[in-house]
Amino acid sequence: MAPHTVSVTILDKDYQVACPEDQAADLTAAANYLDQQMRAIRDTGKVIGLERIAVMAALNISYDLLCAGRSEEPVGRLPDDGSADSTFRGLNRKLDEALHQLRQIEIS
Repeated sequence: MAPHTVSVTILDKDYQVACPEDQAADLTAAANYLDQQMRAIRDTGKVIGLERIAVMAALNISYDLLCAGRSEEPVGRLPDDGSADSTFRGLNRKLDEALHQLRQIEIS
């Protein structure tokens, strides 16, 4: 079975990301959220450089997820079935892939 490819745009750059077809909507939502977070950081004018903006956004999102995982109240976007570790690993993998792509673009 051929991998399903989703096109996402983050900070006006298009990326092709392979993912299972049933997760395409979640990937698109995650990319949109990341785009919003990165734009907010960029718009402050305090962080310059795409890689630095991406790292700051990743840190902010990771912090929010860790804090949400510690709360006793249910969180709408985090699973309560113990699969949060899998979600974190998936997000980290996607962030690593995006940062790798950015590095390749900067090297070219």
